[in-house]
Amino acid sequence: MMKVILTNEILRYITDIDKNRYKVSSVKLSKNIVNKLRKNSKKMSSFASNKIEGNPLSEKQVDEVIDRDERKHFLKPEQEVRNYFLALNYLEKQAKKKEKFSTKLILDVQKYVEKGASREKIGLRGPTVPGVLFAVYDSKTGNPDYIPPEYCDVPDLLDELVDYVNTTDDHPLLVAAAVHYQLVTIHPFEDGNGRTARLLSGYILDINGYGFNGIGSLEEYFAYDVNEYYESIQMGLPALYYSGRNNPPHPEIWIKYFLRMVLLYSNKVCELSESSNADDLKGSLSYLKSKEKELLLLLLDKYRCEFTPIEVSREIGVTNKTVINRLAVLAKNGFVIPHIVNQRIRSYELSEFSRKNEKDLKRLIG
Repeated sequence: MMKVILTNEILRYITDIDKNRYKVSSVKLSKNIVNKLRKNSKKMSSFASNKIEGNPLSEKQVDEVIDRDERKHFLKPEQEVRNYFLALNYLEKQAKKKEKFSTKLILDVQKYVEKGASREKIGLRGPTVPGVLFAVYDSKTGNPDYIPPEYCDVPDLLDELVDYVNTTDDHPLLVAAAVHYQLVTIHPFEDGNGRTARLLSGYILDINGYGFNGIGSLEEYFAYDVNEYYESIQMGLPALYYSGRNNPPHPEIWIKYFLRMVLLYSNKVCELSESSNADDLKGSLSYLKSKEKELLLLLLDKYRCEFTPIEVSREIGVTNKTVINRLAVLAKNGFVIPHIVNQRIRSYELSEFSRKNEKDLKRLIG
């Protein structure tokens, strides 16, 4: 197993990522905007992660393929990007349930990644034909770039990884980096190891609060310089797993690279969240008429707790029905939340979206 020693540089990366995590958590976006950003982010991740593996589709083609009718026939490159998108959706559901990291989860994710492939490519790899070496070969020279552990060692190595993830006191960012490295290095499958590793390291980030609301794509930064990505994960070690890759002497090479990519990714998420928040507020307010904006401003100023329409109608001197109609529009656009008792709305309160963005809403309305 990879053993990580904390250095000042690694701690600085973790601190800076935590700062971005706080910034993103303080920006409250509407549900519609979040869903749109998440879907676009998953498309980018599907494009970037498969690009690392040599998938020839452009970003535009990936976007079109993911939105296409699933009943249609797909070529192999198209199926690969759709598979990754489906795996991200699956892990998003598992994260909501706080599903523990397990061998079953690893196998399930690889099954999504290799959906549509031949049966022997799904699940843990077995013995090779006598005289044939299972290895990752250089496409140009034909020489082995990497010789993974024997197939009979794979189950125990995965058990060791699962045990580490579920019992360690290491920082979640370091755990995610270790999961990424170990899955690529153990190479438990005939195909889909890199994609499975990237998906599951992202899952570790997500369940530990470093998923940044599903916005942005970490895979995009790994794909930016594929050579640097592979060089960092190989750490200059010999090709044979048992000659140092099982317990790398300088794991900080990979750890620092991984954290630097997470920091770049989290910087981008901060920018996306802040710009989307400004657009979101303007867009949401554009659906309101002047009287509805005036009502929202009044609620932000004076109604911090639960309130009834009759209270507000007395305050502004209009009929109860008029207030109810205006509140219905505010509720539809996510500014207030109705409280329903016996299938009837009894009262309202400001939504979390309104509370989080109070200052900006007042400024924009004013």
